[in-house]
Amino acid sequence: MVAARIVVDPLTSGGFRTVQAAINSIPSGNTKWTTIDIKKGIYREQVIIPSDKPFIFLKGAGSESTFISWNGHGAINETAAFTSKADNIVAMDISFINTFNFPPKDNKNQMATAVAAQIQGDKSIFYHCGFFGLQDTLWDAQGRHYYKSCTIAGAVDFIFGAAQSLYESCTISVTAGSLNGPGYITAQGREHPNDRNGFVFNNCNIVGDGKVYLGRPWRAYARVLFYNTQMSDIIVPQGWDAWKSTGQENQLSLSEYKCRGPGSMNSRRVIWAKKLSDEMANNLATMSFIDNHGWVKRAFEHLN
Repeated sequence: MVAARIVVDPLTSGGFRTVQAAINSIPSGNTKWTTIDIKKGIYREQVIIPSDKPFIFLKGAGSESTFISWNGHGAINETAAFTSKADNIVAMDISFINTFNFPPKDNKNQMATAVAAQIQGDKSIFYHCGFFGLQDTLWDAQGRHYYKSCTIAGAVDFIFGAAQSLYESCTISVTAGSLNGPGYITAQGREHPNDRNGFVFNNCNIVGDGKVYLGRPWRAYARVLFYNTQMSDIIVPQGWDAWKSTGQENQLSLSEYKCRGPGSMNSRRVIWAKKLSDEMANNLATMSFIDNHGWVKRAFEHLN
């Protein structure tokens, strides 16, 4: 059961008209799930959930009708449209947009780091959400995260960070058509071989325009797996770029397993792309990669 419910509606004369005001009303050290019911609309505000306010459920009216939108760029730690620093956060049916470069066809700003969402807390769930930007759209920074049936759009390093995340049945929407060269979907930040973090994409769909690499390493032991994923022909034949890890590619774990579609042909993939055993690939692509203790199931039970 959800302990409390707060309504945000820009059309109402009472209650909260901004998402941030609703978050601010929740006491520090909150220990019971609190729903913030966000009515449809475009909320042009920067939203931050501080680390001392866990157990918040942001419930929108639909990812195509509820938007948190902000025009920010520059200092990467300060300019995201949405920042979640707390543990035990759930967002559903909301889109997060950084409009500095997005949508690219209607935008004349020079491409720059412009984060739509920065997720730092542990045990975070995003369900039926959208993340829209061009460069560095989703900063999946740290913690264990579950993304289900979401859409993530961008062109360069637009899913990046060092979180331990499972992306399931998500749409990866590439907007690289305006670039002079290929874009990059992922830039993963695993720093040590024993670190547990990595990005796993299970049963996802890669669509869009332009050409794009599946990823490049942000840190020396980057780990990304595309598992059973549909890939359109926008994927460059090489698949992966070594970037700053050139000469140390053996440390990387950038891999594909049983993917399909015209972009999945691996005959011209870089020779250093990781070949996973059936057991390792299957283990990574299950809920146990992020959750051995049932926190995802418990969160959904509390919210029903």
